[in-house]
Formats: sequence, structure tokens, C-alpha cells
Amino acid sequence: MEINENLLKNIRKVEPYVPGEQPQNKVVKLNTNENPYPPAPGVQKALRELEYDRFRLYPDPTAKNLVDILAKYYHVGNDQVFVGVGSDDVLAMCFLTFFNSEKPVLFPDITYSFYKVWAGLYGIPYECPKLDGDFRIQREDYYRDNGGIIFPNPNAPTAIYEELEFIEDILRHNQDVIVIVDEAYIDFAGRSALELLAKYQNLIVVQTFSKARSMAGMRIGYAIGDPELVKCLNDVKYSFNSYTLNLPSLICGAEAVKDREYFEKVISEIVDTREWTKKELRGLGFEFPDAKANFIFAAHPDYNGEELFQALKRENIYVRHWNSERIGQYLRISIGTKEEMGILFDSLKRYINKQGDYNL
Repeated sequence: MEINENLLKNIRKVEPYVPGEQPQNKVVKLNTNENPYPPAPGVQKALRELEYDRFRLYPDPTAKNLVDILAKYYHVGNDQVFVGVGSDDVLAMCFLTFFNSEKPVLFPDITYSFYKVWAGLYGIPYECPKLDGDFRIQREDYYRDNGGIIFPNPNAPTAIYEELEFIEDILRHNQDVIVIVDEAYIDFAGRSALELLAKYQNLIVVQTFSKARSMAGMRIGYAIGDPELVKCLNDVKYSFNSYTLNLPSLICGAEAVKDREYFEKVISEIVDTREWTKKELRGLGFEFPDAKANFIFAAHPDYNGEELFQALKRENIYVRHWNSERIGQYLRISIGTKEEMGILFDSLKRYINKQGDYNL
């Protein structure tokens, strides 16, 4: 039975974000930039010792313990930290809180595709300056009048990292609007824009536990910024949902931050595997921007991106592919363990050798 059209005419309709596939069978999963290693040992211990009777109570709406630990870790005030259910929740709150001008918000044309979704959902005007031919952000495109700016650093899906001077230049030209730097992958890259917080009150830096801290399943994200901006974020959050982070996330998140040694060890392992993966991919003829995240955005000049994607999937190797005009030839390949990357290379070699035989 068709629904009454009168019911539909005032319902909000948006083009939703499409997440990466989450296959339930055993596969080589290199499609959603998850960390291939487990969380810090203290996380497992905290879960094991968690008293289940506490689940009958609401969690702390202020997330005070986690906020305190993050503030101490980053040497900022407690009133400068905002936490949410993954960085997606934090970013959505940022869009709702800070982007309320009639002027367009600016973000790159090739970037995290959720930005367009939030803009559409909240009725925020936006414009998308194009990346150049090397997939780099052109800072001059962000000197114009706007209602706010957001971009990832490193960018996604390109994995390109911009140095701090680049970030500061954009901030310097946009001191009357909020500039959000989405640093989901910063731990694999270089210096964080957090270093600029003392100079720029309009800066918000967003990070996540989903990548470097191996806790995508826990859904923990956070923003750090000027106390007044963080207060505004909390006011919006409490008007939306007071109890955002659940109890296990609050407890396990705190434990993850405490273990700096394990955190740095895992990052080092992933970066080493990433650099080795670059060499292997180049050896197979792939081309890609210099990756500074836990993934590589690669294309092969002799093979179709969609066909490569499907060929790998048939062998239970999942990478990410978009049927978009400028990036349709590219695969985004998350960095797994060295063993997982070896399985990927074996499959790619078989595909290339098979195609070569066929072409003969």
C-alpha cells in the first residue's frame, strides 16, 4: 500500500551517508580504516571488572572522568573538552551549533562525505572548493567570505596531510568564523592543530578513539577548543540528548588514554606497515598521493578501479571504492596487519598477472 502523499510533503528528506560495508564473515577487512590491533590492555581489564549492576543507572552526563583525563593528556583546561558518541556525533553537534549563518560553509569537493549530509540535514548552505590536480586543498579558496570552514587533516579519502603553517594561514584569514579541523587520522601524520588553540579562539579540533586508539566499536569522539565554544556545544548537546556516552565507553575510554606507551607502539607499527605498503604498491605500478593516515588512496593506470574493487571482493578482501567522477579509479586501502597486507598483494599480483596473460 502506497503511503499518503500528504504525509510525505512535510517530512525532511536527505541523501544519507553511505558507510563502508561491515561483512560478518571472516574477511580481510581494509575498507573502513579501523585499527588492526586491539585496544590497550587496560581496556580489557576495565571491561572484565565492570560491575553489571551499574547498567541500571544513567551514565554521567558530563563525562567528567573522561573529560578530565583528556584535558590532562592534552594540557588544556577541563572546560576546553567536549565528548560525544564518536567524532561523527561531535561533528554533527558542531554543524548544528556553529554553522548558522546565511553564508555558505566551505569544505573541499573531495573530502569526508558526511559533511554534505549534515549540511543538508540542518539546511546549512555550503560550497565545495575543488582540490587541485594533485588532490590538494588550495588555501586561497578559503580566503573568501563564508559562514564557517571544515576540513580533515589528513584529508579523507586522499590521506594528504597539510603542515601547521597551512592550517594557520586559513585561520588567519577567517578569524570571524569557526574553523573546524577534523583530525581523525592526525596520530599517523604530524603535528596537530591543537598547537594553535592558544592563538585562535575560532578554532575547534576534533579527534576520535576509532582509529589510533582501536576503539571504533566504543564510539568515542571529542572536540577541543575555547571554553566559550565548548560551553555552546554542551548547551546544544544537553538540549538534544543529555546521556550520550554509555558507561562502558566512558570507563574504557579513560583507560585507553592512560596507556601512552601502548598507544605509541601501535601507531609506530601501523606507520611502518604503511610505508612498506607504499613500496609494495609502487612495485605493482599503483599511483597515489603521499599517504599520512592509516590508509592509502591508490589507482593503477592500467586497470579499472571498479573492476579491481570487485575482483578483490570476490576473494573476500574488502577495500573502499566510490563511483565518483574524479575518484572512480581509486581504491582507499586501510592499513591492516602485515599479514593482511600480504594477502592483499598476493591477490593483486594474481589479478595483474591474469590480466597480462589475457592481453597477450
